[in-house]
Amino acid sequence: MAKELISKNGPKSIYVDGDRVYKVFEKGFPKDEVLHEAFVTARVEQIDGLNVSKILGISTDEEGCFVIEKEYIPGKTLLELMRAHPEREDEYIEKMVELQLLVFSKKAPLLQKMKDKITYQINGLNTIDASTRYELLTRLESMPKHFKLCHGDFRPSNIIVRDDGSMYLIDWVHATQGNASGDVARTYITLYLEDETLAKKYYNCFCAKTHTDSSYVNKWLPVIAAANLTKERPEETALLESWLNIADHM
Repeated sequence: MAKELISKNGPKSIYVDGDRVYKVFEKGFPKDEVLHEAFVTARVEQIDGLNVSKILGISTDEEGCFVIEKEYIPGKTLLELMRAHPEREDEYIEKMVELQLLVFSKKAPLLQKMKDKITYQINGLNTIDASTRYELLTRLESMPKHFKLCHGDFRPSNIIVRDDGSMYLIDWVHATQGNASGDVARTYITLYLEDETLAKKYYNCFCAKTHTDSSYVNKWLPVIAAANLTKERPEETALLESWLNIADHM
């Protein structure tokens, strides 16, 4: 069976061949980032109770591009299901929150700490002044230190639902250990950038299901928005910068 291209995102292309998936990185893509993705996924796939597409190998193709080989998980993404069945959106959001809570119930002590990663990102951000950087880092340091498994890019397009209803979470490259509310704030911002209504439904569902005061998650919005600015996506800059004001999220 010939490899079939199923998606392309920037320097990464995803191919399916039988029961395997091949993530091909463009030539010149940093080796350390490829190995980091494989390392994080390999760590997470060992955690009991999570459905994760397992790493099968790392190689280079005939053009010298790095390739990560994984298990292929047949099914549809939760985003595809939401679009195909908008009348079931609330149900899908609830399942999404339940999956995220399952992730938070796990530990991965060998992963990078969320606070360390965000600190590095904010310190490397050249588009904010020193005063704003200080306020953001002070806010971050004041957050309670937790060590829960956090996906780092939890969104409907990264959740594959099989025909039997089982859910697999993919793309663990940004996974860390840290405070669950920080990861919820990241998901909220990610959703908000594409669909404000969906973001608010998710946010309300999470807070209701966990009996969490929304103000607690709100405190994370400025630091997560600053971290997201390091992705340098012009279409997102104005909205992310609007969340940087600490005073608006006390």
